[in-house]
This record gives sequence, structure tokens and C-alpha cells, in this order.
Amino acid sequence: MSDADVERKEHGINDGSGKQCHDHSYTIIDDSASKRIESLSKLLSETYGVRDGRLVTALCALGEATAHIAVLLTNYIEHTYAGTQNASGDEQLHLDIDCDNAVFRAIRDSGVYKIAASEETPVETDVSPSSGDGAEEDGGGGTFFSLGFDPLDGSSIIDANFSVGSIFGIWPGKGVLNRTGRDQVASAVSLYGPRTTLCIALPGTTSGSGKPVVFEVTLVKNRTIWEVSRDAISIDPSGKVFAPGNLRAANDNARYAALIAHWMSERYTLRYSGGMVPDVYHIFAKSKGVFSNVSSEKAKAKLRLLYEVAPLGLMVECAGGATTHEAYDASVLDCKIDDLDRRLGVCFGSSEEVQKYKKFMFEDVAEKGERSVEE
Repeated sequence: MSDADVERKEHGINDGSGKQCHDHSYTIIDDSASKRIESLSKLLSETYGVRDGRLVTALCALGEATAHIAVLLTNYIEHTYAGTQNASGDEQLHLDIDCDNAVFRAIRDSGVYKIAASEETPVETDVSPSSGDGAEEDGGGGTFFSLGFDPLDGSSIIDANFSVGSIFGIWPGKGVLNRTGRDQVASAVSLYGPRTTLCIALPGTTSGSGKPVVFEVTLVKNRTIWEVSRDAISIDPSGKVFAPGNLRAANDNARYAALIAHWMSERYTLRYSGGMVPDVYHIFAKSKGVFSNVSSEKAKAKLRLLYEVAPLGLMVECAGGATTHEAYDASVLDCKIDDLDRRLGVCFGSSEEVQKYKKFMFEDVAEKGERSVEE
């Protein structure tokens, strides 16, 4: 059997086992795991007052997954397709699957997760410790968590060496199906660019202050520790920066076309890369702006509620921003995850900018814009 045959057997539709790709060693990054975990744990418990030690462990596991994915991205030079599709019908990169395994490995090692589902492993997968009894709490009364995640958001732009990311949503107890984004106890987003950063959202029920908070940590000192790089992220009510996703939908969605024309006529600044993580993250970095991803009859919605929309939606709202479903006036956090592959269009960002979106897309202004485009 050739090396190529061995490699193909290690990839494919993923099973959530967390197995390590034989081509990419974690030895060096694993040597500094204790320092990274200690640094992030201290920040969460002492600086941000997270009282649930198991939630601290759960978030530290995502920090470890992020560190390992950063190593994978640094060492990949051929972003080749594995010749398989995930259950959602998307072509899988070898890199997608290895990043997926890096997350599964980290959360299995943490011992605090019960169920996980990802864009590459889109089934509720048991990741509980072998000694687990299937309950939502362990023998000592500690709560287990469930995770929905996208291990590598931005596969389509990675060949150009653009920034890409990972998205994580943490739910209490067992299972993610039939939950809502509002049920999350935390969410996190990793951004892999010139720096490796981890942005964490804690709702008021989780943070020590009793108020929602979003903050950013950066992996520094040769990836050995996490340091706070933004201690509190907030989104201003307005900001003339826009990121119009699924732009082709404007060709047969007159309301979306009218909204885009408005942004342009009002001289908004375009900041759009084609990756959801970097485009929404830009709003966090600049404290303003609007991100939209709207569908049409010929350009269907692609964003997954569980793996992308709910975790990022929690982060946006915890930072003082607003979210809405593309087609009706409702926070994305109130959308039920009734299918692990449920997809929808969205608008995220500054509250006043999201309100403008609603006026164009839902109200009379949209009808006027529709007539204008048709004329």
C-alpha cells in the first residue's frame, strides 16, 4: 500500500474520532499546552469572573483546538480536495477534515463535553468521557456541554492566503437539536491571520458581572500563552461599513439590490473578503458596520444556523449589536435548530444599520426600492 493510499484512508467523511493526520505533528504545540490552558483559565476565572470551572475547561479546550488549527494552517501547502463530500453536500478539503479532527480531539480530551456536531461531522456525536453514564451531569454533579462548530470557515478563500476562522457555540447539557442560539452559555470565534486570535462571548448568565461581555485574546510568545488584546468589544449603533454576502442574490432580489444601492449612494466603505468570520470580525475590530447574507430564488441561503449563525449571532448581540433573520423581523437567536443543516440568510451589526436593513427588506421602503429597480 502506498503512502498516498494511507493518506486517503485517513481522510474522507469525518466520524468525530479526533484522530491525528500522520502528516502533521502536534508534538511542539502539545509541549506548551499546560501554559496556554493556565493563561486562558486564569483570564476567564479571575478577569471575567466565570464561576463554572467546567465552562472554563470547555472554553480552554476551544483555545487548544485553535492553537492546533493554527499549526495545521501554517504547515499546509497544498489545499487539495479529499474527493469526498460532507453530509451537507460540500466538497471537503483534506484541511477541513484535519481541522475538524483537531477540535474533536481537544473537546474529547477536556472531559466536559457530551455531544458535538460540526459542518464536517453533521451528526450529534457522542464525545463524552468513557466513564460517562449518559446523564447531563457527571457523578460529581458537574454539568456537561454540547458543541456546534465550523472548524474551518473560509475554505474557498484559503488558497489566496486570506484570513479564515473557526466558529464555536456551547450549549448546556446533552444535545444541540431543537435548541436555540439564546440557550448558549458561551460562543467563540477564532481568526487565523497575521495573528491568531480567539474572541469569546459570555452572556450575562455566564459572566461574573452579570452583564454580557465579548473580549479577545491573542496567542503570543511562540503560541505558548493567551493574552488579552481587546478587553471589551462593543458595537456602536451606527457605522458606514458594509459587507454584502451572497451578492449574486441582488440579481433577482430587488429589495436586496435596492439596499445595496443605498449603501453605495451613501458612500459606505466596502469591507468584504468572502469569509464570514473575517467579515463579521471586522465589525468587532472597528466597533461598527453591517454584514448581510441574503438569499433569492436563484441564490439559496448557505449559512448554517447551528455551526455559524447562532454562535456569531450571540457574539454580535453580547457586544451590543443586533441580528435578524433575512426574511422577517426576529433575532437569529430565537430561530430553532430543528435540523442540524438548517440554513438561513441574516443581517448582523450595528443596531441602526440592522434597522435600515429591516426597512428596506421588510417595510414599505423595500417596495419602493423594488419598483425603482424594476423601472
